[in-house]
Amino acid sequence: MTESDIGLRKRLVDVGAELLAAEGLQALTLREIARRAGVSHGAPRRYFPTHLELLSAIARRGFDDLAERVRSTLAHEPADPRAQVAALARTYLEFALHNPGMYELMFRHDLLESGHLGLRETSLPLFGVLAGLVGEVRPEADARRVAGALWANLHGIAQLWRWRSLQLALGEDDFDRLLDAVLAAHLGADGDR
Repeated sequence: MTESDIGLRKRLVDVGAELLAAEGLQALTLREIARRAGVSHGAPRRYFPTHLELLSAIARRGFDDLAERVRSTLAHEPADPRAQVAALARTYLEFALHNPGMYELMFRHDLLESGHLGLRETSLPLFGVLAGLVGEVRPEADARRVAGALWANLHGIAQLWRWRSLQLALGEDDFDRLLDAVLAAHLGADGDR
């Protein structure tokens, strides 16, 4: 692949990510991405033979961004595993709430070619970090199961908060108290060990 090819491939992913942020998942068509990238509608197929491959490349960008945010967050947190789980959870939720289109695409494995472009290699290590930290906080538990339940809970919070359903149900807008309750439910009360 020439430098020009690499540049155009990156441009298509950039444009796709911009379109996703501006207009959501339903706007991500090959034709619209090509139009906004200033290339013929057939050009994306040269780099992404299927629409799913282009969507997967865009999702990989999101996973890379989230992974970098998590790395940065954990690097600035104390070594306490519980504090790190809380920081990781907050980073995850903030990413989801500030990047709803990308977040939706990233976890729509029914739309993505998970084997392409290392999506499994990009997404599973993040889960591994969470499971490892949960295992340090709750050594008696099946860390992967607890981490899976916590992740599902965080994912649900992200969706329901964005839709304003939780605020309606709780009668409050206190995101921090909700996150504290979720962490206590999965990790035990702060100080329990």
